[in-house]
Amino acid sequence: MGAIDLYARKTAGFDERLARTVEVLRQAAADFGPGALQSTSLGVEDMVITDLIARHQLPIALATLDTGKLHAQTLALIPRIEQRYGLEVEVFAPVNEQVVHFVRANGEEPMYRSVELRKACCGVRKLEPLARMLTGRTAWITGLRREQSSNRAEVPFREDDGQGRVKVNPLAEWTWADVWHYVQANDVPYNPLHDEFMPSIGCAPCTRAIAVGEDFRSGRWWWEDSSKECGLHATHAEPSAGESESQASPLTFNATTGAPA
Repeated sequence: MGAIDLYARKTAGFDERLARTVEVLRQAAADFGPGALQSTSLGVEDMVITDLIARHQLPIALATLDTGKLHAQTLALIPRIEQRYGLEVEVFAPVNEQVVHFVRANGEEPMYRSVELRKACCGVRKLEPLARMLTGRTAWITGLRREQSSNRAEVPFREDDGQGRVKVNPLAEWTWADVWHYVQANDVPYNPLHDEFMPSIGCAPCTRAIAVGEDFRSGRWWWEDSSKECGLHATHAEPSAGESESQASPLTFNATTGAPA
């Protein structure tokens, strides 16, 4: 039984939520023009947003991160998007020399040894490429939803990302059932790992299936007790000691050590 069979159902108010989402995307395209970018994780929420961008012919560019540690099933979505929608997906990868330096110093999978090393790995493989992805952009569009975790319970449709850009979260009020209902109704391509009880898919070493009753992001960095974010969406993450959430920056990065500064 796949994710569609398990989760897809149309609930009260879905049509209104969909209409608001389309309006949020249209307004972002109107307000930011070529400065708007969908930063897609290639997860199912982002696949819904990509489908909406294509369906409504919105002038919003697409880009993703290839950390060098993604599942093959995740990367396989890039050509599927391009073939299905006729849209180019720009891919940003970490700087090879920084990865080599980090791995030489810490090993291939240091994330299991400490939160600090896991965040340092995210810094090299995700935060630095994200900074390049967003250079020159005035707005970026994400698949954040309030239902995903307690850290994201207050996600708005629009927010300041702390770096002079607007972050747009068009699915903020959607439920998991909404997401899969849309996928089913519109035959949206998605990562087959979602059929294996992985609602939130990141790098392969840092993703596992979840059990019934666990929250959507409990399969990410499951060996940690806290700090369950990588820094891409730091305003909805646990702040580090002495740092308020409003001060947290998703793009602060030490290029020498590979650790978030």
